[in-house]
Amino acid sequence: MASVSAALRSRVKRSSYLNKVMRAEETLPFFKDGQYLGWSGFTGVGYPKMIPIALADHVEQNNLQGKMRFNLFVGASSGAETEDRWATLNMIDRRYPHQVGRNIKKGINEGRIRFADKHLSMFPQDLVYGFYTKDNPNGNKLDVVIVEATAVLEDGSIVPGASVGATPELLQMADKVIIEVNTKIPSFEGLHDMVGCSLPPHRKPYLIMNPEDRIGSVSIPVDPEKVIAVVESNRPDNTSANAPEDATSEAIANHLIEFLEHEVKMGRLPENLLPLQSGIGNIANAVIGGLSKSKFENVSVFTEVLQDTFLDFFDSHKLRFASATSIRFSPDGFDRFYANWEHYKDRLLLRSQQVSNSPEVIRRLGCIAMNTPVEFDIYGHANSTCVAGSAMLNGLGGSADFLRNAKLSIMHTPSTRPTKVDPHGITCVVPMVSHCDQTEHDLDVIVTEQGLADVRGLCPRDRAQLIIDKCVHPEYKPLIQDYFDMATKKCLARGHGHQPHMLDKVFQLHHNLLENGSMKMTNPW
Repeated sequence: MASVSAALRSRVKRSSYLNKVMRAEETLPFFKDGQYLGWSGFTGVGYPKMIPIALADHVEQNNLQGKMRFNLFVGASSGAETEDRWATLNMIDRRYPHQVGRNIKKGINEGRIRFADKHLSMFPQDLVYGFYTKDNPNGNKLDVVIVEATAVLEDGSIVPGASVGATPELLQMADKVIIEVNTKIPSFEGLHDMVGCSLPPHRKPYLIMNPEDRIGSVSIPVDPEKVIAVVESNRPDNTSANAPEDATSEAIANHLIEFLEHEVKMGRLPENLLPLQSGIGNIANAVIGGLSKSKFENVSVFTEVLQDTFLDFFDSHKLRFASATSIRFSPDGFDRFYANWEHYKDRLLLRSQQVSNSPEVIRRLGCIAMNTPVEFDIYGHANSTCVAGSAMLNGLGGSADFLRNAKLSIMHTPSTRPTKVDPHGITCVVPMVSHCDQTEHDLDVIVTEQGLADVRGLCPRDRAQLIIDKCVHPEYKPLIQDYFDMATKKCLARGHGHQPHMLDKVFQLHHNLLENGSMKMTNPW
């Protein structure tokens, strides 16, 4: 047993857990090839660090690459020094439901890692239903779940850190539990609202009427008999600086804010809007940054992830309250957050992803959802996951949880993206998406730096013309317009004109991208 530091003793209030303190290396005998493992964490914060790194060191030092592989379940993405390194060492057999990292993405697309994504609101419930563990030879449980905590209360329950994600459900399905107590960062006690997951027909509604409503407890219950080790962690979350805003993202933000102002003027939104959901990336940063400088006041947020720009939003005194499942700040952002803890702590609540992304709550609150796709097409379908229809990017995440249930469902993207041979080599507005995650039935507003298309209430052909007029980059507009005109003429002639397509030509731009590095073509139709 490892010695117990004063810092660890101050965080762990259940004395029996102190008898289980170990160094990370001492936990290695608990892990065997083929096990089903769960980790806490969401968007690269709140994940275990000491034990995953110790396991990676053990595999690397003993040439066990490919001989010690695990089925890994995390609420969303983890840190690069953990799961991405595991991918490099061929330590991951299966992975669910979302990931971020160059090496893990490479392993998935090379067929070495069996990955499947899932709506993030559904992953925890499906885990509890036993969908992911039904083939575990050791029983319908996760063999070992490793969670990061910032404190442990007298009853043995766990206080997470900067994320909750699927941790409550992972613990619910755990056979054995190891707790990493992170004494490098402050205790987050009081910042969480925790509920468990019941099985149908005994599930109950989430009685959330406002983003600040609490329905649970401040910690996650765990059976003390399942806890086999406690490890002290001294590693912070390995986050990076947020993607900076640029002229394109600022133009998109300006279009969106102008649209929201118009909706208020028309009486379709209240003056303080409705609870906002915003994704990750420089466009999301630009939108939130723009809102912090706008005339909107007393705004609330019900979302998955908060980034640094939300601190500016708080400090502008225009953001009243924010509910999320993760706070993914940059290192400077976390320093700012901890230094002003008293200022932020009562205006923020972290929930499990099953609640933060609950369709029931999203629809009741009437959220305004804003997310970025890989591409969308002229009829309003969107691809959020698979580049050129086949190559997995990160996973669906929670975008569809919000877009299908929000009062206003908005997708924003640059109109083009660069390739190695062409600064505008990819048009993000295509005749047909190469993979469909969000359907035409889910989206209300499409935005690029070129303009905003409000497609509510429009038939497919009217929708297509508006998207072409407002959103397509000038270098691709004649090409996309020609496709639509030719498809419309041919399909109307044969009486198939509701949503015109030429199936023999619809993916010509994608094909040219794969063959020649650009979607630009002289005469593809």
